Amino acid sequence: MISFNYETDFILDREAEFTQWISSTILEEKCKIGDIDYIFCSDDYLHKLNVDFLNHDTLTDIISFDYSVGKELHGEIYISVDRVRENASEFNTAFNEEMARVIIHGVLHYCGYKDKTDAAEKEMRSKEDYYLAKRN
Repeated sequence: MISFNYETDFILDREAEFTQWISSTILEEKCKIGDIDYIFCSDDYLHKLNVDFLNHDTLTDIISFDYSVGKELHGEIYISVDRVRENASEFNTAFNEEMARVIIHGVLHYCGYKDKTDAAEKEMRSKEDYYLAKRN
């Protein structure tokens, strides 16, 4: 089950459509849908998680905790609405488009895609673009 939770005033429009899009992405990647919780929060909230759990004293747009068992996906995906808004401005893209990219980025990590090397990051961006195009 995919759920959306809020630690900020932001509310995701069209949750049901996002659930369907995320679900179809997971299935197309030959994975099974388990319990995936999206938590939308502030920079401060996510920064504290980054420091406390990952020992990273930096701001970030997303942190995911992967509890998947094999191809059955489970986890918590924390998204800083503040960071997404700033990134959208920096990358000259619409906030809703940047939010969708970050949302699908988190689940693609659970599907096995990484972004720590240039080649892996290029593959991740390609997958993001592919699934963003399917959303529209």
